[in-house]
Amino acid sequence: MEPKGPIDSAAFCRGAIDSETAAFVERQTQQDRRRPYLFDVGVPRLRALQERFTVAGPVQPSPMAQEREIPGPAGAISVRVFLPETVRGAYLHFHGGGYVLGRAIHSDARNEAIARNCGVAVVSVDYRRAPEDPYPAGPDDCEAAALWLVEHAKAEFGSERLVIGGESAGATFSAVTLVRLRDRHGLRPFAAANLLYGNYDLFGTPSLELYGDRRLVTDRPVSHWFHDTYVPRERQREPDVSPLYADLDRLPPALFSIGTDDPLRDDTLFMYLRWLAAGNLAELAVYPGGPHMFDAFDLKIAHDAQARIDRFIAEAVSQQRRAAGE
Repeated sequence: MEPKGPIDSAAFCRGAIDSETAAFVERQTQQDRRRPYLFDVGVPRLRALQERFTVAGPVQPSPMAQEREIPGPAGAISVRVFLPETVRGAYLHFHGGGYVLGRAIHSDARNEAIARNCGVAVVSVDYRRAPEDPYPAGPDDCEAAALWLVEHAKAEFGSERLVIGGESAGATFSAVTLVRLRDRHGLRPFAAANLLYGNYDLFGTPSLELYGDRRLVTDRPVSHWFHDTYVPRERQREPDVSPLYADLDRLPPALFSIGTDDPLRDDTLFMYLRWLAAGNLAELAVYPGGPHMFDAFDLKIAHDAQARIDRFIAEAVSQQRRAAGE
């Protein structure tokens, strides 16, 4: 029977997982099970370790990156700017890390590639993180960075063609920022949104609750530790925290990317359908067998995802695509 509707069920079958991905998942699971839980290590130690290594490998700063500061609600916000020879637009990037970990520098290799491949200036934001700065510090910084880019993109980069995006918590902040710009400032300046495996319901979708303690990159206990560190449990379904519950009307075209072995799989599937139901344009890219952060590893599905994202961003800044119905 041919699949019907906006989601192809064939991508979720075990038979769709290639041998490379299956072998990687098995190796990574065994490695992760030998490691202590992140919350047993503690935030200071985890951050110290991340100065040198992340899950995907050694931290390698890009020589293209320029360290800058822009104004923020609680002082200066650090950003890393990547400028290719030809600039046709700008990409505002928010890194992942569960609202607790991660820095903009950890995305240097990928952001340099996006800058070169898409002809965009990339501005990657070091927003404040929990537990020192819980909600709403992170999204406040992201909102401020977006407003700065809207105001200065033409003078700084010679273009007002803008794209927003990020991974995991960064995808969540991207969606929150779009809603805030629309509701608080009457602005809809972004032509497109690149959203990778965000968690749009911090309280927990079925895929997260059923994932259990698999110890594959992240799992249910780790995710809930991140979420509870960022915002109290009783507030985790507020629209400004979990944008799955926000009014999604009049938002830009979005590309949602997800692996089928990600505990946040349902977050993306639900958000994709809500994006469409609000009358917006959206694409869904599903990668069989991909775990959380699959695109950060040297896998065919990662290279495929990166190539599709690059095409999406390049098209957005070249055509300045608008929201559905305009």
